[in-house]
Amino acid sequence: MPTSRRKSARPARGKAAPATSRQGSSARTPLRDSPWRASHERLRDRQVKREAVIRAAARAFNRKGYHNTSLDDIAAALEVSKPTVYYYVSNKEQLLFECFVAGIEPIRSTFREARLMKASARERLKAVLRHYGRAVASEFGWCMVRAEDLDLSPAMSGHIKALKSEIDQGIRRLLREGIQDGSIHPCDPKMTAFALAGALNWIAHWYRENQSLTGAEIAEAFIEVFESGLTPRHRAEGARRQGARVAR
Repeated sequence: MPTSRRKSARPARGKAAPATSRQGSSARTPLRDSPWRASHERLRDRQVKREAVIRAAARAFNRKGYHNTSLDDIAAALEVSKPTVYYYVSNKEQLLFECFVAGIEPIRSTFREARLMKASARERLKAVLRHYGRAVASEFGWCMVRAEDLDLSPAMSGHIKALKSEIDQGIRRLLREGIQDGSIHPCDPKMTAFALAGALNWIAHWYRENQSLTGAEIAEAFIEVFESGLTPRHRAEGARRQGARVAR
């Protein structure tokens, strides 16, 4: 009897299988009007609005300082409600961090691109410093150089320090590679990295968008100083020619 019951149960399961298969197929078919299927346009629109919030915050922090700026100020600048700002960030601290990342990410991206460049370490370093100068002269510059000094949570402060250390180590690495390939005069990579970053960071303290020079032009001017120093051009050129004759 038990054996007979088991045999009769098998066909029942076999007959039920097609129905289960049809249900599974139907469940996998997405609903055309599902609210969870956001269009590319909607996602792009959200990203544009989020970037607008971050830019408005960066300008407000730069103008009034972090502690003197409220989310109400940022909402008013955008002509939206305060809950709208909360839709994109959870609090003011996160907003400051997003401003910091918006400024530093182009520099990080340039480091990644520099690894693929078929050029001397000196040329690759110039590419990084060029983007560094532009970033510091942007509306995110103040947040980039001041965020670490503000009264932030240990976790947020640690994250910012880690990203800044990544940039510092990247500059040192290019300096060492330049010394090795002969494109950079022997120097102390640590002290030289501090000098380069310190000079560029100070741009954020005095540069404003209504200056006669653009951020890109200021970056190029700084790179020219880094390249040539304070030596008069004719002396520098004469020294290079003398060095070339000695090498021959």
